[in-house]
Amino acid sequence: MRHILLALILVSPLALAEGPNIDKLNGAIRTESGKAYGDLETVNGAISVRADVEAEEVSTVNGSISIDERARVRSAEAVNGSISIERDASVEFGVESVNGGISLRQGARVGGSVETVNGSLKLRGAEVQGDLSNVNGSITVDEGSFVHGGITVKKSKGWNFWGDSNSKPPRVTIGANSVVKGTLMFEREVELEVHPTAKIGPLKGVTPIRIDAQTVEK
Repeated sequence: MRHILLALILVSPLALAEGPNIDKLNGAIRTESGKAYGDLETVNGAISVRADVEAEEVSTVNGSISIDERARVRSAEAVNGSISIERDASVEFGVESVNGGISLRQGARVGGSVETVNGSLKLRGAEVQGDLSNVNGSITVDEGSFVHGGITVKKSKGWNFWGDSNSKPPRVTIGANSVVKGTLMFEREVELEVHPTAKIGPLKGVTPIRIDAQTVEK
């Protein structure tokens, strides 16, 4: 019985302390470092998850989300705003933004996928268990980042009578010592840079424009 209980603990989801919910229509949400919260939700305002905070779902419609050092949350979602995940912070499930970039710093971890439509994705020494997905914007996996899933650059489904020919192809950069285990699926033309020390999975879809790997930013 003791061994069974230990196994259940090891495979169970991230255990977060319970705390109060904060739900606003207008106004920012600013948490206090080291405290526990429930859901943090606002329509018009930014959300600041301070260092060492534990929280459940974090979401805003119009505003950015910042998750500071060592903070732990269930999920993070913004419609019009960027999301930044700082050093050693973790998100148990996914991170998603429609109009806004997403950045993960050294030691940051996401247990699900990271997705945006219009905005850049930047991983600097971070780990993502799921996939990276984008439509319009660059993708950078650098400084020894590890993506267990793949990368998908989707074709825009918006009303564009001129097609994608007038827009510059997004750039996908896989930097030094970084790994993308899954498939790199391109539904539109992209510029692809892969550092000589990086490892990637198979390429599918539209053949990317290959850039000299030595030009990858360090």
